[in-house]
Amino acid sequence: MHERHSNKRQYFEEQYQTCKKHLLPFIEEKKAIQQDIHILEVGCGFGGNLLPFLELGCQVTGVEILPSSIHLAKEFIPQSDWPNLTLICNNIFDCRGFNGKFDIILMKDTIEHIQDQNKLMSQMRTWLKSEGVIFQAFPPWVNPFGGHQQMCKSRVLSRLPWLHLLPRSMYRGILALFGENKSTINSLIHEVYDTGISSNRFFGICKRNQYAIIHSRFYFINPHYEIKFSLKPRKLWGIFNIPIIRDFYTTTVYCLLIKI
Repeated sequence: MHERHSNKRQYFEEQYQTCKKHLLPFIEEKKAIQQDIHILEVGCGFGGNLLPFLELGCQVTGVEILPSSIHLAKEFIPQSDWPNLTLICNNIFDCRGFNGKFDIILMKDTIEHIQDQNKLMSQMRTWLKSEGVIFQAFPPWVNPFGGHQQMCKSRVLSRLPWLHLLPRSMYRGILALFGENKSTINSLIHEVYDTGISSNRFFGICKRNQYAIIHSRFYFINPHYEIKFSLKPRKLWGIFNIPIIRDFYTTTVYCLLIKI
């Protein structure tokens, strides 16, 4: 198997294991996941988060803007084996026919890449059933690697915490100085630097769009790091869960929302 393809298969497996072990139980603390309920994942990537729901018998829809990711999702989760799966390659803002359809909407490590986050959260209200829930997980922008600099080819930059907090022009210049290609630089600037989100701003967007947060958890060690780095997940201790500073050492936030 080609190394690049193999790495994506590994990422799919990591997502699958994390979803099954951590994401599903988090949701089920507040919302039962039953057979035949309708699930939507926004930004489904290769589909690793979809498979656990398929295994439970849910009706699952995944939307992804990148054709290459949808192609691999169809390979990793063959629709001939999973007739309860629908995969859509489209910009989420252009999707139609979703009104009042879904019991659970998932967004994991996606909202921090969306240009108009308020518009999307408003739009998702119309897709959610009256008793439905939205699961959101995202890395706060100011956490040590909130700029996704681990994408850099430079070993120095990829391991440099808080690099992305430099002024925009300086950050772009350093990326170029260390030999990052134009595609990587543009991705880090336009899809991460310009769209990164704090927990407080996210909570503000939820309030403006009339969502109640019924469940939330701040992690010092992201649950995904268990399968990826063999690190045990750690929640923020109460003394460190201070709104003004917690984003600086929170690697991910899990939230469950309902309409009000």
